[in-house]
Amino acid sequence: MADLIEIIQREYSEFSPSERRIANFILSHQDDLATYNSVELSKECQTSKATISRLFKRLGFQSFRDARNAMRDLRRSGVPVARDASLSDESLTSQHFASEIHNIERLQSLLQHQPLDQIVNALLQAEKIAVIGFRNAYPVALHFRQQLIQCREQVNLLPQPGQTLGEDLVDYDDSDLLVVMAFHRRPEMTKRLIQVLSDHPSRVIIFAEENSGLNCRGTDWLFEIPLDTVSAFDSYALPMSMVSLLSNQVFHRHLDKGQTRVRAINELYDELNELDLS
Repeated sequence: MADLIEIIQREYSEFSPSERRIANFILSHQDDLATYNSVELSKECQTSKATISRLFKRLGFQSFRDARNAMRDLRRSGVPVARDASLSDESLTSQHFASEIHNIERLQSLLQHQPLDQIVNALLQAEKIAVIGFRNAYPVALHFRQQLIQCREQVNLLPQPGQTLGEDLVDYDDSDLLVVMAFHRRPEMTKRLIQVLSDHPSRVIIFAEENSGLNCRGTDWLFEIPLDTVSAFDSYALPMSMVSLLSNQVFHRHLDKGQTRVRAINELYDELNELDLS
C-alpha cells in the first residue's frame, strides 16, 4: 500500500482530472479501499471503469482487482486494514463476538490434532524455560511467563529490555525449553532466530498465526492460532486463552506443588505489601 501511495504522489501532476478524482479517493480511503469493487469505485469517483483500469495499470497493477487483492494480502500479513467500511457500531460489535466464538471453536478443533500432553510435559519437566516475544507477541510472552512462574521455578522472559538474545540463550541446553511467540508483523530477525533454534539443544515450541509460512523444521512443535477479526486489528484473545489453558494444565498436573508455591508467593506479596489481596 505504501508503494501505491508513493507512486500516486509522484505521478499526481501527470494525471487527468478523472484520474485525479480516483487518486484523491485512494488517498482518503487507504484503510478501507480493499472493501470496494470497481463498480462502486467508479460511482464514488464519477468516472468509468475503463479509466479506473487504465490508472491502475499505470500504477503497476494488471487491474483494480489485483490492487485490491494486494491490499487484502496486507491485512492477512497483519497490516491494519478495515475490511468493511460500511459496518455500523452495532453490526461491528455483533460480528466481532461472532468471529471470536468462531475462532475459539476453530482452535478447539485444531487442538485435537496437537500433542498437548507432550507440550504440558515439556513445560513441567524442563529445567529452565525461556519465553521469547517481540512487538505484538511480547505481551503474550510476558503473560505466559507470569502464569508459569506461579506454579514452577526458572521461567524467564527474553529478551530483557534493551538487550540481545545471545548472552542468555548460551545458558540453555538439552534439559531446557524455549517458547517463541512469533505472531505476524514480527521482526525480520525472527526467521533467523527460528533457524538458529532448529539446531539448538533445547526443545523448542513456536506459536504463530494460522498459515504463518514459517519454516519450523528442526523445532519440536508449531502451534498456529487464529487471529482473524472482522476488521482492521487482530484479536489476541486466542493466544491469551492458549496461555491460560497450558498454564492451568501445568498447575493441575502438579497441584500440590503448585498450590504450595502459590501460598509462598502470596505470603511474600503480603509481607511486601505489593498487592491488594482483599
